[in-house]
Amino acid sequence: MLKILRHKKTAKKVWIFLALIIIPAFALWGFGGAFRSREENMPAGKIFGRAISKLELKDSLSAATTIAILQYGDKLPEIQKYLNLEGQAWQRLILLEEAKRRAIKASDAEVIQAIEALPYFQYKGGFDNKTYQQNLQYIFRLNPRQFEEQMRQGIILSKLYKQVTDNTKIDENAIGKEYEKLNQEISIYYISSLSADFIKDIKPSAGELNDYFSKNKDMFREPASFNIEYLVINSVVQVKEISELLNKKFTFAKIAQELKLQPKETGLFIQNSPAPGLEWLAENPEIISKLKTVECSPPVQVGDLYYLLKLKETKEAHTPEFKAVEQKVRLALINTGALKKAEQKINQCAKELKSRKFKQAAKKCGLKVKETAPFKFASNIEGIGAADIFWNTAKSLKDTENSEIIRLPSGFYIIKVKAISKIDPKKFEQEKAGFGNSLLEQKKQEKFREFLTGLNKKAQ
Repeated sequence: MLKILRHKKTAKKVWIFLALIIIPAFALWGFGGAFRSREENMPAGKIFGRAISKLELKDSLSAATTIAILQYGDKLPEIQKYLNLEGQAWQRLILLEEAKRRAIKASDAEVIQAIEALPYFQYKGGFDNKTYQQNLQYIFRLNPRQFEEQMRQGIILSKLYKQVTDNTKIDENAIGKEYEKLNQEISIYYISSLSADFIKDIKPSAGELNDYFSKNKDMFREPASFNIEYLVINSVVQVKEISELLNKKFTFAKIAQELKLQPKETGLFIQNSPAPGLEWLAENPEIISKLKTVECSPPVQVGDLYYLLKLKETKEAHTPEFKAVEQKVRLALINTGALKKAEQKINQCAKELKSRKFKQAAKKCGLKVKETAPFKFASNIEGIGAADIFWNTAKSLKDTENSEIIRLPSGFYIIKVKAISKIDPKKFEQEKAGFGNSLLEQKKQEKFREFLTGLNKKAQ
């Protein structure tokens, strides 16, 4: 225990707990369920071949919750349902294991500095021991030893992040190009040939619909679907009772009757899609594959609740008869035909542009020329959508040059530059250092994400 900390009266103005800085790099990604196991009386899972006890996972989950409180404060209850805190707990264990392998440590002095700097424990401009004790008890629900150990681990993780990303560099040319992307405005003339413009012209016959279905049956194949019966249990006592009843070979219906619980069912849903009432199953598809129509699953814990599951019905993957999907076939054939028609038109226009001016070529093909207001790379163009591909294409064109055909899901475009704004060199020089630092941090986080991807694979 860091007794010295709890007697300090003033705070040093030092770096804030670095785990908060690296949160964007890994804490919100979550972690897959490959290492998780909820079987009673079994280890929680394994990482790097080492068994992780349920106590270790519980402690790591507590640390992930602490970081969430530090980051979101009193807004946490509103957004907690969107956070995969258990995934973060597993990710934390993996990172700490890697830090241990690298012999990364944190001193008591570093832990003191980190805690003293946290706003939660400040009073009248300095660290306050009474505030520290009260907030640990009522906000974090931790004793000092637990909190200090979590802070120590956080510092270790920040050092690991630094080790992994320290040699990341960014050159002057890259800074200039990225600055242009965020600040330079471009306006364009464009010719569009959109599938939506030709839908009204596509009127498939009955024979064409049947032929299209025969040749594209895989497009209309419906995947396997499941209907799951379940009980929701909010009492650990009832969970123990259920385990005893399962040992006595009680059926799902008898267990529900014995405990006076109301059975529910999801209705048919597709695997990997949210199951009504059991949305968390989408992240744990392996559970579905283990369910049976006769036996119940062991109780599955999700947050503070437990679920008893039984597979009620499975509908195998199949291709429906034509009549059952006729409207889907019609829509698919119309969309395909309209897109093909739009492509033919834009190809015709591209040929005309070799000998005609922009407006003349468009008019010859029954298409129109439109223009945009000035737009930046990371923006949307009204009536078109994301600007990035148009910005990049326009940036590469010469003053009077026409682009190649740009293909998007909605249709096809040919563009030419109307105007490109110039970057103010004085403003760039003023903002260059701060912008470069921000860009470098983004690059570091990208490198850390790559590192995490590789580390997670090794951990399995």
